[in-house]
Amino acid sequence: MLSTPGRSKIKFDMEKMHSAVGQGVPRHHRGEIWKFLAEQFHLKHQFPSKQQPKDVPYKELLKQLTSQQHAILIDLGRTFPTHPYFSAQLGAGQLSLYNILKAYSLLDQEVGYCQGLSFVAGILLLHMSEEEAFKMLKFLMFDVGLRKQYRPDMIILQIQMYQLSRLLHDYHRDLYNHLEEHEIGPSLYAAPWFLTMFASQFPLGFVARVFDMIFLQGTEVIFKVALSLLGSHKPLILQHENLETIVDFIKNTLPNLGLVQMEKTINQVFEMDIAKQLQAYEVEYHVLQEELIDSSPLSDNQRMDKLEKTNSSLRKQNLDLLEQLQVANGRIQSLEATIEKLLSSESKLKQAMLTLELERSALLQTVEELRRGSASPSDLREPECTQPEPTGD
Repeated sequence: MLSTPGRSKIKFDMEKMHSAVGQGVPRHHRGEIWKFLAEQFHLKHQFPSKQQPKDVPYKELLKQLTSQQHAILIDLGRTFPTHPYFSAQLGAGQLSLYNILKAYSLLDQEVGYCQGLSFVAGILLLHMSEEEAFKMLKFLMFDVGLRKQYRPDMIILQIQMYQLSRLLHDYHRDLYNHLEEHEIGPSLYAAPWFLTMFASQFPLGFVARVFDMIFLQGTEVIFKVALSLLGSHKPLILQHENLETIVDFIKNTLPNLGLVQMEKTINQVFEMDIAKQLQAYEVEYHVLQEELIDSSPLSDNQRMDKLEKTNSSLRKQNLDLLEQLQVANGRIQSLEATIEKLLSSESKLKQAMLTLELERSALLQTVEELRRGSASPSDLREPECTQPEPTGD
């Protein structure tokens, strides 16, 4: 498909693309495949012009100044801090990441820069050039529709948390009841999953597979992955009996996926169809909100103030949680590196002890042989003393 002449104008069979992506995407071709999937997405969907950003060249955007510079610079060091490409302060990786985020903040004045975007852009940068990564970020934000969840009011993120809660209620009722019993809503653990597309907590190999599916199926993939992860870890989550340990498990233990668990999650995502449920839950959310507003004795201004305060509080909570997660992830990775060094040192010490033990055994054997040699009768016999013969006078 990639080598087909004029591919950008040809609609390929969706089932074949699903099958190909499901079998796995070669890492060295991933960037090109994402661009191909974006082309296919454009051919299958027509977007009103109002949903598209102004067509400003990337290099022109880089010449401008952004009011989001401080926020972007702060997050550079928090984005994949242990990855070689991004670890050097203001190295090549961080500079490219800064350029992309700066350009986007200028292109999309409504969203500007929001915490979480740096991880999305970072994943793109690992698989393609800086300018291509910027184009793919625009595609994900405007065409796929990710930008809605980054708007300042955060209303879409609230709807997404409600939708995930309802999906848990439908697919895993016992887990839903367990979380409700301990007053644990999705916003306590899942907001970073949506804002970073799992990139802030999960292994990069798994995140790349999630991106493969998002380019193919759109944003509902995030719900599918979240639902699959929670469902597959349900027995372990149910073992925990208080808020702190449950949230800690979901945030810190659950993301440590093995290869088998990763493949199981990916396969489940391809088998799920939740599009109609997501639409129904979004309508349900709006109906419930309208009922709450209608039943409230507050004035319009009071209701607006209350909603704005709630949104502001939720936004701050989400950003704080994301920052805490990054700090925790940095510590975990640092501890893992320390453990690896200690294990290596332990192995070397064991080898040294084994060598010393062998030397000790050899020395003991030598000493024993020397003792045996020195204790032989011929060695122990006293030397004969001869008397001098008398001489004649």
